[in-house]
Amino acid sequence: MDLHAELDRIVAARARDDMQPTIDALLPYLETHPGDARVLYEVGGAYDTAGEEATARGYYERALDAGLEGDILRRCHLQYGSTLRNLGELERSLEVFDEGLRAFPGSPSLAVFRTLTLHAAGRKDAAMAGLLEVIADEAASSELDRYRPAIRGNAEYLGSLEG
Repeated sequence: MDLHAELDRIVAARARDDMQPTIDALLPYLETHPGDARVLYEVGGAYDTAGEEATARGYYERALDAGLEGDILRRCHLQYGSTLRNLGELERSLEVFDEGLRAFPGSPSLAVFRTLTLHAAGRKDAAMAGLLEVIADEAASSELDRYRPAIRGNAEYLGSLEG
């Protein structure tokens, strides 16, 4: 089995309420592939899910430096930005989300999680504006279709209050 298939298997078997077995399963791969971006990301994610954000942070940073690509890069931006928010590093969290949105401009998940950081930073109008933008752009609902212009207008108004 190749490395990425093995990582997929380990991650699929995880129990979010007890991440230690997943961490234990990943650490040998970290020893044999210490510079592999995907391994670093998965180890970071396991520590993050276990509530060890300070440990996860370093792995996410190393994974980004090692050259993540594609959807895993998007996921790393989301998880790293959320970790920074949880650690109280709100400005750096916003920077990470903004980097992610530059690389993945159509990502509703990055946009939604960015609004959580805005909210945590006390920027409630900007947070609400961001959520309304995601709803207007992404929510699949025939009921909402009629109101998308009003939702976008409200998003623009709330965004303008940031001044």
